[in-house]
Amino acid sequence: MGLAATCGPGGSESCCRGETVAGGMFFRSYDPTGAYPNMGAPALVSSFGLDTYEVTVGRFRAFVEAGFGTRGSPPAAGAGAHPRLLGSGWEDAWNMNLALDRADLVAGVKCQSTHQTWTDTPGANESHAMSCVTWYEAMAFCIWDGGYLPTEAEWNYAASGGAEQRVYPWSDPASSTAIDCPYANYRPGRFCVNDPVGAVSQVGRESSRGAGRWQHVDLAGNVYEWTLDWYRTSYPVPCDDCANLTLATDRVLRGGSFDLDASSLRAAFRYYLTPSGRDYSVGFRCARSAP
Repeated sequence: MGLAATCGPGGSESCCRGETVAGGMFFRSYDPTGAYPNMGAPALVSSFGLDTYEVTVGRFRAFVEAGFGTRGSPPAAGAGAHPRLLGSGWEDAWNMNLALDRADLVAGVKCQSTHQTWTDTPGANESHAMSCVTWYEAMAFCIWDGGYLPTEAEWNYAASGGAEQRVYPWSDPASSTAIDCPYANYRPGRFCVNDPVGAVSQVGRESSRGAGRWQHVDLAGNVYEWTLDWYRTSYPVPCDDCANLTLATDRVLRGGSFDLDASSLRAAFRYYLTPSGRDYSVGFRCARSAP
C-alpha cells in the first residue's frame, strides 16, 4: 500500500505486517482456570496467516480512496472465500448491505463523535485501529487486501496460543491471569490511555507486553474484532477448519475492547453483533492462506 511504517510499540513497524500461525488442535472457548471449563468443542485448525495488527485508519483510507467498499464496486461473487470452506466467499445478495457511495461510507464510519477513529483527512489517527465498520465492510476490505476474515476457530486458536490454551494471548504460563496496561488497552478501573473516558489507541502502542504466541498484538482489548462466523450459542462439532456458515441474526465478535474490563478480554470470551451494525468499539484484522 505504500503506507509509512508507524505501527507497533515504537511506531516504526509496517501496519500491514502479518505472522504465520502454526496449525494444531485446541478446545474452543476453554481455558485452564475454571472460568471456561468446557472442553466439549475441540477444533483442528490448519496453519494460516493473520495480520499482526488490527486494520488501521490509514489502511482503511487506502481502501476507500481506491473506490471500494460501496455498492458501486462490490467484491466479486465468491471472493474472499476461506481456502478450506466451500461457500464461504462473498455473496451478491450482500451488495445491498454496502454503502451507497463513498460519501455514504464515510458518513457511516463516523458513527460516534467521541470515539470514532476515522477522520476525513489524514492526521494523528492513521495508525489507530479502524472502528465503526460493519461486517460487510470488513469482509470487503479483507478481499481487497488479498485475504479473508478469520474464522472464529482461527481467531480463538491464535489468541489462545493454540494447544497452550492461554487465558490471555500473552499468558505465560498459560493459566496466568496477569493483566495491566502494558498488556492491553482496556478498562482496569482506570483507562490505559490518557483519556478520562478511554479511547481506541494506536495499534500495538498500549500493549507493549501483550503479544501472543505468534507475536500478534491487541488480540485482547483496543477494539473487538469481526470474524467470519454467524453467532450461535453452540459450536459446530466436529470441527476441521470449520466455521458456522448457517444463517443467523448476528456475527461473532472476539477480543473485547478498550471500554471493557479484564473478564471480556479472555481468549475464551465471545460476543456478537448484527453484521450491518456499527460500533465505536468494533474493528477487525484479516487472515490469509499460509505462505
